Formats: sequence, structure tokens, C-alpha cells
Amino acid sequence: MTIAVLLTAALAAQQPDLSSTESVARLLAGLRTAEPGVCELAGAALTGGGWNWNAGVSVPTPMPMPMPMPTPMPRAGGGVRVRVPRVGGRAGLPAEVLAVFRSALRDSGRCVRTIAARMVARARPEWAAGEFGTLARDSRAELRETGLLGLGILEDPQTLPVMSAALGDRDASVRAMAAWGLGQLELLAGVPALERVLADESVDVRRLAAWALGQIDDEIALPPLQRALRDRAPEVRRMAAWAIGDIESARGVPMLRTAVGDADAQTRRTVAWALGEIEDRGSVSVLAPMLEDRDPSVRRMAVWALGELESPDAVPLLAPLVRDADLDVRLTALWAFGEIEARDSVASVTPALGDRNPAVRRMAAWALGQIESSDAVPRLTPLLRDADDDVRAIAAWALGEIESRSALPALEAARNDRSSAVRRAVRWAIDNIDDRR
Repeated sequence: MTIAVLLTAALAAQQPDLSSTESVARLLAGLRTAEPGVCELAGAALTGGGWNWNAGVSVPTPMPMPMPMPTPMPRAGGGVRVRVPRVGGRAGLPAEVLAVFRSALRDSGRCVRTIAARMVARARPEWAAGEFGTLARDSRAELRETGLLGLGILEDPQTLPVMSAALGDRDASVRAMAAWGLGQLELLAGVPALERVLADESVDVRRLAAWALGQIDDEIALPPLQRALRDRAPEVRRMAAWAIGDIESARGVPMLRTAVGDADAQTRRTVAWALGEIEDRGSVSVLAPMLEDRDPSVRRMAVWALGELESPDAVPLLAPLVRDADLDVRLTALWAFGEIEARDSVASVTPALGDRNPAVRRMAAWALGQIESSDAVPRLTPLLRDADDDVRAIAAWALGEIESRSALPALEAARNDRSSAVRRAVRWAIDNIDDRR
């Protein structure tokens, strides 16, 4: 894979001339004989987006990992900038170059066909829909798949009959692409066809059908997704949970309750994420048992979801998690307290101020700054003498956020801290408190 990355970087650096038929033909010829991973990475750079080698399409991994790291104070400077190279353009291509890509739609290499389909569909020449429609009816399955890919990118509602009919194709790859295409169209009229295909023999077809129902984003898709939560394949159950979360309807909460104890940890994690996305207070009781899950990543996602709900009802549930054996769970629990901002949660956060890990102490100080209760002042002032510079800086910031004059003596004593960052935070906190006079 390292070689693949280097080759792709070289492609990006060369900046192929997409106005030249010779340059494009040479590029496609080189990719035709390249390793699949190299072609996929090059295609992603060329077309400006990620896509999956197996299908040429991009669908979500329904497992977001929240990273609740506190960045409480504005800092001078613009931070670190990373330049991502982009190769060429994707619209306004000359007709002769588009003709090269049009020919490549029937290439023997799947990756080359995928690149060509994406380039043509994004350029949207007047002949694109007709060409993709012809391909979608070709006798060869690989060309039908390419045609459906192009139609999906075009997102033309008039292609609904073609997509729906393709769900009955004898080739599983074609059916999977058709399911993806219906998700791209986001039409309510596509729900019945997608519901039927949830019984398909192919796991990938069922998975993409569940994804497509989530894309349609309407409560009408919830009943079939509820059935998909009982699918025999964890990949399908996982995507069904993701889709229910993406629809963001409170009606999905009781459906997800049935999957809280799923045998697959990734599915349970996705269920917790989905409950956080729906943001219904009724989810608190559903998430409660997940806080004791044997898998720390599930506990972490359940904690994240409670933070997203921002319900004070979650405070007693979260309190034990600040002592969790898993570092990420402890950090996320403290982040959740900061999001909920319940004044009565100071006592729950306080034990984390003595955690052996400075990252936990930093997050605890940040959470108390978010809560802004004067009860936190005597708990935060000892942190102005912490061994970790960042802990001291965030403690000073938190005291400034609370704006209690009782913190001024401790802050004045910290004015000459050995760390310039801490000294800046202390000065900011003192000024913020003094502004209240």
C-alpha cells in the first residue's frame, strides 16, 4: 500500500493535462495495468472524492468516532495547514477529451470504467444520460453496472424506472449498484422497490438497500429498516441502524431499542450513534444499559450519544464513567458533562481532576469551565499547580469562564507561571473576571 500511495502522490504532482486527449489516454492506459489499489487511489485523486473499489461508490461507515478535545481559548496564528493536491478539473472538459472518457466507459478494466463514468457524469455533457442508459441495458453485466453508476451520479429522477428494474438483474453487482443509485435519487417512490430487495440473497445488495432507505430520509422508510435490524448479516443490521439514525425521527427510538443487545459490537456501537443522532430525550433510558457494555467502544459511543442529547437526565448515568477503566470512555464522559452543562454535575466531574492521566484532568477542567458553576472554583484552583502545563492553562481558562471573584487570589499567584501559555490563560481569566466589575 505504501507503493500505491507513492504512485498516487506522483500522479497528483504530475498534474495530468485534462485538456489533452493524449495526456488523458496515456493516463488511462497506465491505470489499466496498475494494481487495483493504485488505480482506486488515483481515481479518488482524479475525480475529487473517495470511492470503493468493489462498487465504485462511496457509502458511510456508520461508526463515527467523536473526538471531544477541548480547545477553549482562541490562539494567535492560523494553525497547521495541510495542502491536499487536486488533479485537474471535473467540468468544462473539451469535447474531444470527453470522447476519450466516453470510449473508456467500455474499457476492460473496472477501475478505468469507474473513473470514466465519474468524469463524464460530473461534466454532464448532453449525451451523458443517453449513454449511461444504453450501458445500463447492455448484455454485459459489467457495463450495466457502469451505466447505473453514471446514472446515480447524475441523480436524474427520470431514471427511477431504470434503477428499479435493475434491482431484479441476475447479477448481484448490478443489483447493488441499482440500490445505491436509488439512494442517490432520494425519491419516496423508490421505497417499495428497496423494501423488496432487503430480501435479496446478496449481503451487499441488502446493505446498500438499507443505506438507500436512509438517504431517502423519510419516516416511510422506518418499517423496512426495522425489519433489516433483524437481518442475519451484521453488515446489514449495522447499516439499518445507521439509516434509522440518519432519518432522525423519534419513531426510530423504540426500533433501535430492540438492537441494543445485538451480538455484533459494531452494530451495538452504531445503534448508540443513531440514538445520539435522533436526539430524543426518550433515548436516555435506551442508552443506559449500553453504558455497561463489555466493549469499551460501545460504552464510549453511548456516552457520546448522551452528550449529544444534552439531557440533565443523563448526569447520574454518566457519573460512574469518569472512573471507567478505558481512557477514551473517561474522556468522552467528561466531554458529555461539558455538553450537558448541568450545574449539579460538578461533584460528578470532580473525581476526574485527580486522574493519573493529564488528558483526563484537562478534559475535566474543560468540562467544569463549560458548566460555569462557582461550586467548581475550589476544585479547580489546585490545578493551577498541576505538573502538566496544559492542565494549568485549561484550569485558568475554566476559572475565567466561571467568572467568580473568589478565584482571583489563586490566579494572581499563578501570574508568573513558568509556561507562557499558562501565563496568557491566567491573564485572560483575570481580565474576564475583572470585566464583571
